[in-house]
Amino acid sequence: MRLPAGGFSLFLIVTLIWASMSTPEIGALTGFGAGLMMDLSQTSPGPLGHWTLVMILVSFVISFLSYGDDHVRANPLNIVFLVVVGVVGSQIAYAVLGLLFGQQLGSTAQVFFLCFGTAFWSAIVTPLLLPIISRLHALVFGTVSRI
Repeated sequence: MRLPAGGFSLFLIVTLIWASMSTPEIGALTGFGAGLMMDLSQTSPGPLGHWTLVMILVSFVISFLSYGDDHVRANPLNIVFLVVVGVVGSQIAYAVLGLLFGQQLGSTAQVFFLCFGTAFWSAIVTPLLLPIISRLHALVFGTVSRI
């Protein structure tokens, strides 16, 4: 969604929330599925596999950082922080890999402005989606850890 200072990606936020509540293997699989769908989108300007690689890496790292530590999963602020960092990390990784693939991005100031704006809007939207995704995750996997 386009808002002032960059907007946010609902699909990216939902994927990273799901990955933060899963094991690293499930997180990587979630990232693969989400990245493949983002690559097959008509609005994706990069080559096929670009978003897939980024989402596998970011989803795995997010799920690895939150896996095994109940203090991270029990506190919603930690999950919001991980998701916002993951959104910014995925955009930076997409930009860096885009440069390696020969894409043109624009000015560095514009890229950082969009990353900052996306982090701002993601920090606002993530707490609103977290209870819904948490209940859906508990319903799918049959766990009792709800936020």
